[in-house]
Amino acid sequence: MTQETEDLDGLVRKRIRALRVAQGWSLEELAGRANLSQSSLSRIENGQRRLALDQLVTLARALDTSLDQLVETAADDVVISPAVDAAHGRMRWPVKGDPGLSVVRQRLVEPPPDNPARMRAHPGREWLVVLSGTAILMLGHRRFRIETHQAAEFPTMMPHAIGAAGAPCEILGIFDRDARRGHRDEDADDGTKQRPG
Repeated sequence: MTQETEDLDGLVRKRIRALRVAQGWSLEELAGRANLSQSSLSRIENGQRRLALDQLVTLARALDTSLDQLVETAADDVVISPAVDAAHGRMRWPVKGDPGLSVVRQRLVEPPPDNPARMRAHPGREWLVVLSGTAILMLGHRRFRIETHQAAEFPTMMPHAIGAAGAPCEILGIFDRDARRGHRDEDADDGTKQRPG
C-alpha cells in the first residue's frame, strides 16, 4: 500500500467515525442503519478491517452523505457550484463540512398561505436570511415580517410557510438534515407547489 493510499484510508476511517459521532449515533446505531455488525463497523473505524467499496457506499448512504464526499482528498477544493432547480426558482449548495446541512437560495414571488392547514410541518430546524425585499414567515397563525438582512430561525414541527410581502424577495435558507428531508419528500409528492417554508 502506498503512502497516499494509506493516508486516504485513514482519512476515510476518521470521516466515518466523525460523521457517526456528529449524528450522536453509537456504533450499534450506525451498524444497524448500514446493515453491518457492530464489530465489523468498529474494525472499519479502527483500521483493523479492509475498506470495501460496497461497504463504503452503504456507509455513505447511512450517514446521509455521498461516496465522493466520504473519499474526497482535494484540500484545495473550496469552491462549490450550486445545483439549480429552475422550476422552483432555487439554487442548492451542500455544506461539505456538515453533510447534514443544505443551503438554498430562492426567489419568492407569492405571499404565503395564511391557513395553517395549507402549511408544512416536519421534523427539523430552518434558518433563513432575507437577501432582498421583504419576506413573510407564517408560523401557525402568527405572522412575521422579515426585512432585507434580517434572519429568522424556527423549528419546522410548527406549521410554517414563507412568501413574499407584495414584491418579489430573495432568501437564503439553511436546513438541517431533517428539515431538508421533509422538503425533499414533500417536493417529490407535488413538484408544482410553491415552497411554503
